[in-house]
Amino acid sequence: MSATPQKNRATRRVLAAAAGLATVGALVAAMPAGAHDRGNGHGHGNGHKPRTVDVQLLSFNDLHGNLEPPAGSAGNVSETQPDGTVKAIPAGGVEYLATSLRTARKGNPYSVTAAGGDMVGASPLLSGLFHDEPTIEALNGLDLDVTAVGNHEFDEGAAELARLQNGGCHPVEGCYEKGKKFKGADFPYLAANVTKEKTGRPLLKPYTVWKKNGVKIGFIGVTLEGTPDIVTANGVKGLKFHDEVETINKYARELDRKGVKSIVALIHEGGAPASTSYNYDCDSPGAGDGISGPIVDIAKGITPKVDALVTGHTHQAYVCTVPDPSGKPRMVTSASSFGKLYTDTTLTYDRRTKDIVRTSVKSANHVVTRDQAKATDMTRLIDRWNKLAAPIASKPQGWISADINGRGSTAPEKPLGNVIADAQLEGLAPADKGGAEVAFMNPGGIRADLVHKASGSEGDGVVTYGEAFTVQPFTNMMNVVDLTGAQLVTALQQQVSGGNEASPKILQVSKGLTYTLDLTKSGADRVVAGTIKLNGEAIDPARTYRVAMNEFLAGGGDGFAALGEGTNKLVGASDLDLFNAYLAAHSTAAAPLAPPATDRITVIQ
Repeated sequence: MSATPQKNRATRRVLAAAAGLATVGALVAAMPAGAHDRGNGHGHGNGHKPRTVDVQLLSFNDLHGNLEPPAGSAGNVSETQPDGTVKAIPAGGVEYLATSLRTARKGNPYSVTAAGGDMVGASPLLSGLFHDEPTIEALNGLDLDVTAVGNHEFDEGAAELARLQNGGCHPVEGCYEKGKKFKGADFPYLAANVTKEKTGRPLLKPYTVWKKNGVKIGFIGVTLEGTPDIVTANGVKGLKFHDEVETINKYARELDRKGVKSIVALIHEGGAPASTSYNYDCDSPGAGDGISGPIVDIAKGITPKVDALVTGHTHQAYVCTVPDPSGKPRMVTSASSFGKLYTDTTLTYDRRTKDIVRTSVKSANHVVTRDQAKATDMTRLIDRWNKLAAPIASKPQGWISADINGRGSTAPEKPLGNVIADAQLEGLAPADKGGAEVAFMNPGGIRADLVHKASGSEGDGVVTYGEAFTVQPFTNMMNVVDLTGAQLVTALQQQVSGGNEASPKILQVSKGLTYTLDLTKSGADRVVAGTIKLNGEAIDPARTYRVAMNEFLAGGGDGFAALGEGTNKLVGASDLDLFNAYLAAHSTAAAPLAPPATDRITVIQ
């Protein structure tokens, strides 16, 4: 843990409120004696406190351990200009996020900072190599008050999540810095809808209450109910995930009974605005008209006792009002991902009713620009961990001739997806490695682009181990299994049907597999079955094929139940090892790897 001096957080500290529940981490701090109300109030004083006070709620989501500014297109936010054109603005990095938050707090004595989950997990090497201890340390320094868990907080299982909360050195790798023990998060992780199968008790605290000078705001945190579908089985072993709406409503009633009338829900589930520009008005033409996706139905079901929803998971930017069950508009926000935006919401607190004056709620997203001063404590933190990571991170793996887009590509077939799938096929095609004939890669597992511009001193075009790790940070073990042609066709149809119909998950496929995706149709019909071919030959429903994929897909993850039906499984090397081996085999400084053509999936729109 850094020796960076922490501000005295006594006046902003979150107080544990869930009496009788096993709290994770000691988070109790005394209120300072004689604290006085200072401004931001409304109404007439006459020596008395004003009736209302404005509470500033700063929020962000889906940081994913991006301590350094994310590279390439993944580090841009889109901004619509007054003339209708769209401009890409480089954003993000905790040095800038810290400055943005600290600047925003100035002049706001009542300020609370909350997050919507996925603070860690799928992180670049600088954080991921150290099991995300650097990110927790950075969040402590950012004065984060509370966060919900996201699905990625479960990537390494419940015991590791408890360690991130409570502190202690890694059970296998130990302490990373001599004489320093990891202290854990000094903010609570909330997981209201996650219970232990054996006891039925919550895994972590379901809620917490922020207090200052008599102002009380309750925070309830949930992750998406479908977390087990998008996390490896080991990560969610022994846990049950419950309905978001029912859970939030249950704990909102409990908070209400305890006299906490102002409530914010932190929900790791989100929506899709009609525009990717962060400054798009998604209340046009009417309240919430410009947003779709799971969060809309969730918002419509959550009790009116909850005053605002901070959301995440979809990595989108929006500030909308979606009607609550009583028909009144209620703020629903999300701040993109990777620390590129933060949301500033004003909650007007009525001291008499102890509730938020909903009609006064205002909110806006702000870009974490890279032209502001860096926070020096965050620079020191990054430098410290980079020194530890350097011997591994800076090792060259291969060369590229131009950017190869993965995360930053919005197309169904991504250039980097093709490279990864080809790497998996090549590494597992030999008979003694599994005899793979085709490989599938889940699009959500591609976490970054391969960027031509140097990230350090390695030189342009060099792909370092750190950069390769940032693309594939899960280190999933590869599987090769038997699937029939019929199961293969079903799997491709599951990309656009069932749970994936509303938000398709298009698998990245290895060379030789081709088909047509007709997006003018609906459901499974979007995959034109008669066009599916492997090396020019139609898929034979009765024939058995050897199929390579990571262990997450082989377990039926992301809604691909058909891929989970594989038999005769052989476990191979990790996805990262195969990716690095492919880069080494197919590129030199004189002959770098070029972005591949994207001609495997023919898309009709």
